[in-house]
Amino acid sequence: MDGTKRSDIKIESHVEIVQKQHQRTGELTEGYVARILTKSPQHPHGIKVRLETGEVGRVKRILEDK
Repeated sequence: MDGTKRSDIKIESHVEIVQKQHQRTGELTEGYVARILTKSPQHPHGIKVRLETGEVGRVKRILEDK
């Protein structure tokens, strides 16, 4: 599942994000959602989240829930 709909993403969801500095390379970072930062119900480039590790990026893929 892609990460363009806010309703698909929950706190503690297991996701892959792309951080701002990795947008050109497409390098993904895996982790668990600590906070959902995007307020709108959807975003074409992915919902922006903060992971439990503190990294911020847009969700590219939802893997599973914790």
